Amino acid sequence: MHTRRKLTAGFSAAVSALALISMAASAEAKDLKIGFSQVTLQSPFYVQLKNGAEAAAKASGDTLVFLDANGDVTKQNNDIQDLITQGVNAMIINPVNPDAVGPSLDAAAAAGIPVITVDRPVNGGKVVAHVGRDNKAMGKLVGEAVVAKLKEAGVKGAKIIEIQGDAGGAVMMDRRDGFHDAIKGSDAKIVEGPYAEYIRANAVTAMQDLLQANPDVKVVYAHNDDMALGALQVLKENNRNDVFVAGVDGLSEALGAMGPNGQYIATALNDPQYLGDVTIQVAREAAAKKPVPKFVDAGSALVNPDTVSKYPHTGLFAEYRPTVLDK
Repeated sequence: MHTRRKLTAGFSAAVSALALISMAASAEAKDLKIGFSQVTLQSPFYVQLKNGAEAAAKASGDTLVFLDANGDVTKQNNDIQDLITQGVNAMIINPVNPDAVGPSLDAAAAAGIPVITVDRPVNGGKVVAHVGRDNKAMGKLVGEAVVAKLKEAGVKGAKIIEIQGDAGGAVMMDRRDGFHDAIKGSDAKIVEGPYAEYIRANAVTAMQDLLQANPDVKVVYAHNDDMALGALQVLKENNRNDVFVAGVDGLSEALGAMGPNGQYIATALNDPQYLGDVTIQVAREAAAKKPVPKFVDAGSALVNPDTVSKYPHTGLFAEYRPTVLDK
């Protein structure tokens, strides 16, 4: 009898836990607890993404439980389990590794928690939506701007140095492939530089070597503005004002470097605060069991010296906030 009482008590506890999970899953989209497992906060972009999500959650009266994986996939998997235990109504993931979080995301789905990825998608795992931007299209926009600038300047057979993001990263590959697609139809040639991990200091070091090895360079394209600005610093230090520079992300400092006679000729907008805002909106819809698109594109646009005045850029990143969700 004692054993049976223990079993009955255990069964009752399990049923209660499942009931609580079910209640969390079916909650109306108000006073929600939304979990957010972020890849890292070692990048200004990801700090701004967090800020945007926090502001949107606060504005809608929800609680955001934010956990920083600090680039550690083991910690991220533990963080996801922690969020499941806390009974969040929806979970946002920016993965450290797209292949390493699948089982944890399946566990969240089994607990009735809808999972939304942001910025970087995952391979595997049950995800209801991905919120991000079309990085291939962004790379192509910048590539087209580079081709147009070279044509305008009358430069033939230009050598383009490409400073890359992170080896094997989905964003890196898309920004590379989109740019290459735009360059294909021209007579320009691309020299693929090293992976500088989206970090300005790494790009500075890389550019010092690249400039020595490629004194005939005409354009530097980097997979983000931070690296492009690092390359620009090296070019200025070497009095190479004849080399055009382009990046991606819409960093306000990059827009500030544009001008009628500036070397910085193009970037594609990637407003991280708005990305965080849109992700919270999608999470709230998913928590209410409403249908959400599998991919929500938060939108981008090309900025060049002719259009720079159109976009507010007093913050860290330029603002670009189109309507991307049906109201």
